[in-house]
Amino acid sequence: MQLFIGGACAGKRDLVAARFPNAAWSRVDEAGLEGRENDMRSGAVQVLIGWTGWLEAALADEPDDDRLRARLVAALDTLRDAERDARGEVVLILPEMGRGIVPMDAADRRLRDLAGWLAQDAAARAEAVWYVRHGLARRL
Repeated sequence: MQLFIGGACAGKRDLVAARFPNAAWSRVDEAGLEGRENDMRSGAVQVLIGWTGWLEAALADEPDDDRLRARLVAALDTLRDAERDARGEVVLILPEMGRGIVPMDAADRRLRDLAGWLAQDAAARAEAVWYVRHGLARRL
């Protein structure tokens, strides 16, 4: 699993497209996160984008942050295992929301917190983490 993280319009998608030109791209906010392991094909690269919309919907459906984070961790573990079994590659492109002003609205703070937890949990499972800024990537 590889993780590309950075702010809005930082160049994450362009870098991933250049590094993985034959990858299959899909949006988490359209098809969900659970069941993604079934999308893995032998030796294929699966790029997952669209996290913000999915996180907003997940927060609306689940009032308990700990339960929601546990669900995310389980899904990430399942993706990592499917990646290993298929000898493929999962690439996550995540938004970095923690470097700005803390939102006044409680729902926006919750979204920011969950995005940060997702990034931490994904980074802990990733073989490589890339921070992207101004179209440049640095491996962390």
